[in-house]
Amino acid sequence: EKNKPLFVDFTGWTCVNCRYMEQNIWSDPDIDSLIRNDFVLVSLYVDSRKELPPSGKYISPRNGKEIDTYGAKWAELEIAEYGEITQPLYVLLDQNEKLLTVKQSYTTDVEKYKAFLQKGLDEFNSRK
Repeated sequence: EKNKPLFVDFTGWTCVNCRYMEQNIWSDPDIDSLIRNDFVLVSLYVDSRKELPPSGKYISPRNGKEIDTYGAKWAELEIAEYGEITQPLYVLLDQNEKLLTVKQSYTTDVEKYKAFLQKGLDEFNSRK
């Protein structure tokens, strides 16, 4: 709808590294501008305890456990789609939910993170 790549932020309410990234990396003016202007950001809290509605609950085909909270749902998605359960984890997706570049996790390197975002944006624009 917005003709922008999707920026998926797997995060947690209690994630210290997530807060570090938000405060020290995302606050960089170039990174802030890229996120605000060139992506659609969605943050999925893998430790959310908010209960899913009855129609949204299900049994994980991966391990047979009941998925009954939003946090469990987002954690299951992270594991099933991206093969890990780490926070933060960032993925950039095109309009078909295909990865635009390799996933990115915690880093203290602003330039590396900026390059991750720019590479994903460039790849998205090349797929148009």
